[in-house]
Amino acid sequence: MKQIILVLALIFGTNAVSAQQDVINKHSGEVVIGKVVKLEEYTIVFKYEGEDAENTISKYAVEKIIYGISGRLEEITEKIVINGEEDWNKVVILEDRGYISGLKKGDEVRGKTGLVNFQTGNTGDKKAEKKLKMDAAKLGCQFILLTADKVTVGANSNVIGGSQAIKKGIGYKY
Repeated sequence: MKQIILVLALIFGTNAVSAQQDVINKHSGEVVIGKVVKLEEYTIVFKYEGEDAENTISKYAVEKIIYGISGRLEEITEKIVINGEEDWNKVVILEDRGYISGLKKGDEVRGKTGLVNFQTGNTGDKKAEKKLKMDAAKLGCQFILLTADKVTVGANSNVIGGSQAIKKGIGYKY
């Protein structure tokens, strides 16, 4: 009789511990079971069930968190859907490697203006950014980790056509 009570206590105790685990739902459909340690501006710090090491995941990769103790549901980010190049304006440019944690790496993307162009510096920069985002959208990537952002300046930099904007990055998806 004591053994049956002990076994039942262990089963219910294990279920109670599991119910206290947080559930992190990623946009990719993956579910992470663990304990959320803290939410930062762009990242979530958590521990996997049964581990002490802290892990970090980008908020961009996470749809929602269901907290185990309270059962509260917290929406984190909306899923970005890219159907092709026409959705280029939905692509998000990231400048910190910490913001890509939990996303899948894609191919390199580029955007630049022509060496001889009729753009001012600011307009050329926006045009290069648009081309960069269009290249990522064509690949189905929702995010770009910016790896290079430069402007080459010629002798006539103060006049229209005197500079070229070049942007490079790596595409990332859910």
